[in-house]
Amino acid sequence: MIQRYCDEIERMVQGSGLSEHYRNTAITGVSIDSRTLKRGSLFIPIVREKDGHHYIHEAISRGAAACLWQADHPSPPDHFPVILVDNSLSALHRLAGEYRRQLKVRTVGITGSNGKTTTKDWVASLLATTFKIEYSDGNKNNHFGVPLTLLQLKEDTEIAVLEMGMSGLGEIDQLSRLGRPEASIITLIGESHLAELGSREAIVQAKLEICNGMEGPGVLVYNGDNPMLGAAAERQLSGKEVRTVRFGTGSHNDYYPLSVALSSRGTHFTCRPRPEIQYTIGLPGRHYVTNALAALAVADYFGVPAERTERGLRDAVLSGMRMEVIRGGAGFTWINDSFNASPTSVKAALSYLHELEGYRRKILVLGDMLDLGEQEIDFHREIGELLDPHKVDCVLTLGKLSTEIAHAASGAFPPGSVEAFERKSDLARAIGLIAAPGDVVFLKGSRGMQMEELIAMVDGG
Repeated sequence: MIQRYCDEIERMVQGSGLSEHYRNTAITGVSIDSRTLKRGSLFIPIVREKDGHHYIHEAISRGAAACLWQADHPSPPDHFPVILVDNSLSALHRLAGEYRRQLKVRTVGITGSNGKTTTKDWVASLLATTFKIEYSDGNKNNHFGVPLTLLQLKEDTEIAVLEMGMSGLGEIDQLSRLGRPEASIITLIGESHLAELGSREAIVQAKLEICNGMEGPGVLVYNGDNPMLGAAAERQLSGKEVRTVRFGTGSHNDYYPLSVALSSRGTHFTCRPRPEIQYTIGLPGRHYVTNALAALAVADYFGVPAERTERGLRDAVLSGMRMEVIRGGAGFTWINDSFNASPTSVKAALSYLHELEGYRRKILVLGDMLDLGEQEIDFHREIGELLDPHKVDCVLTLGKLSTEIAHAASGAFPPGSVEAFERKSDLARAIGLIAAPGDVVFLKGSRGMQMEELIAMVDGG
């Protein structure tokens, strides 16, 4: 992580006001949260819903070595190393960007409507077979998480893997210019962010902002099954020494699957351009294979030996709430895929659930899909129409929007096998009454629905 003296920090953030007495004060690491601050850190008080400046004394008591201070805020702490800045968040970004420029590290940037975090986990695992790597923790992919990840990098890190998320235009542009990726991945253009951006074309442009920080030479790995991405990517990369690699399900891509099989250990596949290796990923579902192909393309770009790639995918440690299989206290099985949901990811989950075998009954629990804009009701109804009563035994929904799923599905299902709930406690009670030993309960919903809470509510009685 960053280790600098206060006078260096002042120059890096373009700050002022540091007392001569504190110029040689050393800092190790950066924190924007006084609750988790480690001794010796630089505390950066961010102005958001809770103004970080109000927590400066707690930060000092926890061992902060110095702090930034937004100049329009009164009463900076006395007898303590303080650097004045125009804006705390902008200063955090300047510090991260300058630290990135001082390092020799190569970076990978990953964005997309779905699958960013899982793809990041696979890329990190593949590259770790050959390089000293670091990567974004969990899904720290926003305007706080990316700069903090950069500031956590050790100076001898060879490759950093950065997940980049967004809620609107311009955000990935900012993150890409901070991280300056040599290799970038766009996993998918889906329906997420339609509410903010209005159209898939706008989402394409927002995701392609990941190219803006690429200086070349480098590679953009993108989903070639999306017809809007190809021409738009070429325009975005015009004049840059960045080549493109396509992945997806179709044989027109550079990386595509030749065979896919599911088992209790995950998903097994072979692919072009390396048909001689059978790969295994620890997540069950055909839809995960495409993002694994994107990770393989990046590994090939960085020269990971082919014989190491099988181990890199197989042994990857994946972030939680993605196809987690949990044995319930009442003898049935949970499959917790509740990290997030969009029409694309729900359709992929349904495809997996329809193929799933070995359980007495399959109970599907769906929560609202959020941030879908004006078409949100149509998207939910479409999911309901896709449900097959021959492949799913019971459908339970949570939330006002998901009531549309239940309404669309109810005509095809036997009476009583489809129910809609507004309150999570009522839904938990219904699961407890319905699910029995030998059943599987599949959870899916947007992050804001926190569907995973149902597990504790049901198993805890």
